[in-house]
This record gives sequence, C-alpha cells and structure tokens, in this order.
Amino acid sequence: MTSSSATPYAPQFEVILLCLAGGFLPNHPPRNLTIATTGASGAIFLRHLLLAVERDARVETVNFIASDSALRVMAEELGLKGRSNLVGRILGHSGSRAALKIKEQSNTDIGANVASGSYPADAMIVMPCSVGTLARIANGVAAQLIERAADVSLKEKRPLVLCVRETPLNKIHIRNMYRAADAGATVFPLIPAFYYHPASLDEMAREFAYRVLAHVGLPQADAFRWKG
Repeated sequence: MTSSSATPYAPQFEVILLCLAGGFLPNHPPRNLTIATTGASGAIFLRHLLLAVERDARVETVNFIASDSALRVMAEELGLKGRSNLVGRILGHSGSRAALKIKEQSNTDIGANVASGSYPADAMIVMPCSVGTLARIANGVAAQLIERAADVSLKEKRPLVLCVRETPLNKIHIRNMYRAADAGATVFPLIPAFYYHPASLDEMAREFAYRVLAHVGLPQADAFRWKG
C-alpha cells in the first residue's frame, strides 16, 4: 500500500486509538468522570458540580474522591461530619439516586480503578484544588489516589482540570501551576463571575460548575451565556 492510499484512513485510525485510550472527541461528551475534592475552601462549588453531573444523562459514571482535609472543610462549610453517605449528604438527599452513578473511592486506595491507565476514565476535575494537592500533582508525587488519578490523566493525555483555590499566590504556587499546565493540566482557578448578577451564593457556585463542565465537553442547557 502506498503512502498516498494510506492517508485517508489516518483520521479514522486516530479516532479508534483515542476511544481505546479512554479519551473523548469534540462533540462526544465524556461519560466517565473522576471528581476529586481537597482541603481548600469552596465546598459549595463541589456541591453544584456533583448536582449537575448527577442529573446529566450524558454522564454514566462518576468516581468521587475526597481527601481527609476536604472532609474537615466540608464539615465547616456544609455542616457534614464523617464519611457515612457522604455523597448523599453533599447533595442534600438520601443518596440512593446518586449512588447509582456517583461512586465514592477512598483516597488511601491506591489500587482503585482510577489508579490505572487501563480504566476508561474520560476526564478528571479537582474542585476545589488545594495548593498542596497542586504541588504534588505538578511534581509527580502520587502517594494517594487523588494525585495518582491526576498523574494517570496526564500520562494518558486525558483532560485534567485543577480548580485551584488560594490567595495570595506565592512564587511556589505560581511555579507549580506552570508545571501542571506544562504537563497538560488546565489550571481553572476557583474565581466565579459577577457580570450576570448572581442572586445568591448557590447561583454563583452553580454557574462556575457549569463553566468547568463546559470546558470538559459537558455544556449545560441552563447555563448563563453572554450575549453582548
């Protein structure tokens, strides 16, 4: 077969390889998400992210990982204590519906499904992402599941969104954001918009979660869109 005759088949071959690798294509929304939360302020944003993916029929599976530090922040900001029915309490219901789609993984389980590149995760979101978690991801320190799953996303060239929350930023934070971005992550600081005049904290957090989901290929029908 000549090189010219092989050329038309190259795009299809790339499509097959991408699908086998667990990636997704433009106009092909991710079906399998990994969502992690760490010990930075902003649990309300996580709540609205989980609510959105729970009701989004395009999303089939969500592997959810909370660090120990995240549990303390959620206790302060959402009034949650302990791990019992954690996802259901974050979402504000019994959890029976969420349990069908959102599976909680232990951050200490380095052998969980998302720790392997052969597991077909389509994208990963860390919301909020502490600067400590950012540092470990940026420097390849993968001692626990959140960092390992992020490391897998980078090595498999899958979307990784880090919703970093810290202020002010020192040079170490900025260098680590550069390192993470240079490795393929999207640094998506947890900075909400105000130009649409949100009426409540919940509306502000929901719109930010929608922006993140749109970035990974899951635009939400009721999201605010600037018309100019």
